[in-house]
Amino acid sequence: MTEPSAAASDPSGPDFRLRNTPLLSRIGADRSDHLRTDIDAAVAGWADAAVLRVDARGQVLIADGQVVLNTSVGLGDRPPADAVFLGTVDGRHVWAVRAQLQPPERADAPQVLDLRRGGTDFDDLSAQLVATATALLNWHDNARFSAVNGAPTKAAKAGWSRIDPVSGHEEFPRIDPAVICLVHDGADRVVLARQEMWPRPMFSLLAGFVEAGESFETCVAREIAEEIGLSVRDVRYLGSQPWPFPRSLMVGFHAVADPEQEFSFNDGEIVEARWFTREQVRAALAAGDWTSADTSDSELLLPGSVSIAREIVESWAWPEG
Repeated sequence: MTEPSAAASDPSGPDFRLRNTPLLSRIGADRSDHLRTDIDAAVAGWADAAVLRVDARGQVLIADGQVVLNTSVGLGDRPPADAVFLGTVDGRHVWAVRAQLQPPERADAPQVLDLRRGGTDFDDLSAQLVATATALLNWHDNARFSAVNGAPTKAAKAGWSRIDPVSGHEEFPRIDPAVICLVHDGADRVVLARQEMWPRPMFSLLAGFVEAGESFETCVAREIAEEIGLSVRDVRYLGSQPWPFPRSLMVGFHAVADPEQEFSFNDGEIVEARWFTREQVRAALAAGDWTSADTSDSELLLPGSVSIAREIVESWAWPEG
């Protein structure tokens, strides 16, 4: 079920709001964080637990639009040390492990997919479970030694922290915040840009990581100036989305720029930027997304629905009114 997002104001003017909550931001399982430190409850619930297997490539099994949840059979009588607790669904504990995929006994040809390629095939619950599992497992893969003294760490709190057994220093999952911004002229035109690795006609919004001592809004202005040389004003928040590749949180904004100002590509990341009309953007959205690049003759293709970029562009192209 699609949920309403935090709204901005008048959709008939330069301001607008997201029409839908981004796919990976929707509510799924009850995270039940009180169970992360209740070892007895975790062990008691393990026998009947559902287990999400995520392979080394971040892939999972999907059947009938839902992620395949296996049983805990064969994984021991208590959660493995490297398992992560995702929460509860209808009172049943749900865990994730990094393991080979295991097709269920009763499923019609489950698909092997990851969030990037198959996000639109996931229901809300599945999207949230897979996003959380992917983020946590990626963090554990790269946080096995203490950032303080290099000592090996051990998973704790059902996979929601790691502890150095010698010093007692505890580390928590790292999240790297990044901004993503739709730049428009306050009327009927929008800036879309292309990195060198993206062949035409693949364009998207401008994005970048937040630096130390920087607010989201300041980051928006800096990134756009660095990447395409434009000065922006009226920076407005739209919404956010986890992006566990490997551990980002995408924070969405829109801002106004002057179409008369010339582009300049200052940091080497962007090789092309153009102003597109609302009509051109609507045609591109109807033509498909980046996966259509080999078969489409469209002059413009945009990211797929799993990305908050798509939701932002669609919301600007068809503002609520």
